Amino acid sequence: MPFVNIGGVTLHHRYRPAKGDAHPIVFINSLGTDSRIWDAVWSALDGEMPMLVYDKRGHGLSDIGSGIRSIDDHVDDLLGLIDHFGFGTVVVCGLSVGGLIAQGLYARRPETIEALILCDTAHKIGTTESWNTRIATVEGKGIEAVVEGVLEMWFTPAFHSARSAELAGCRNMLTRQALAGYIGTCAAVRDADFADVARRIAVPTLCIVGDQDGSTPPELVRSLAELIPDARFEIIRGAGHIPCVEQPEALATLIRDFVASLPNGSKPIDKTPATQRAIGPG
Repeated sequence: MPFVNIGGVTLHHRYRPAKGDAHPIVFINSLGTDSRIWDAVWSALDGEMPMLVYDKRGHGLSDIGSGIRSIDDHVDDLLGLIDHFGFGTVVVCGLSVGGLIAQGLYARRPETIEALILCDTAHKIGTTESWNTRIATVEGKGIEAVVEGVLEMWFTPAFHSARSAELAGCRNMLTRQALAGYIGTCAAVRDADFADVARRIAVPTLCIVGDQDGSTPPELVRSLAELIPDARFEIIRGAGHIPCVEQPEALATLIRDFVASLPNGSKPIDKTPATQRAIGPG
């Protein structure tokens, strides 16, 4: 298992090279998950582009280091990884808080980013009150006290009824999350607002959301796409907050087509503001 020390924080990561000159893509996991949520997307895209996934600070097998005070702590780690691998520019695909980290990276070092894929995320997620309530509940009763509500937002009713083994595995992943990493990242999300950053994004950007996302609903993700100049907006049918688990083939298709549209790809960049195309079952 590959590990690297970035500024005193040991990060677990996985890298898959690819032939050709495709842009490397970095995947960032959501709150309470680890890099394994991207496995099916990785399998679908294997060999097509260089891919890097990692467990963000305080999640999975990565350290929490000195703690998590803001999204900037996660940005520090991501920048360290990019520099460690010697990437010139990257495509960044961030899910939920991963999308906030991607926006924070753009604010810090925009020249590093070739393009953004902002998946089930927004410029501002939740309210101070909602996050403080969750933090207080988890501090007092543990993650188990919020797990059922979180899973309802993560996955559709169809997933809950038909994919019980996967649901149980995701429940285990969430409840076994390091408490300090979870709480620290909750606070980081609570305090993040990238509305001004989103208006300044000047790279190709794709905003994606599951049609039944209970955490960052389609209209919220659409509002992010409308802030970003020339952003595309796509909806995945039959998916909640984590389409890389629920509808990985549909998500992989969107990623593949978007990356192909970049300057060294075979398709022109779609400049239609906030375009929408529903993809997936149905």
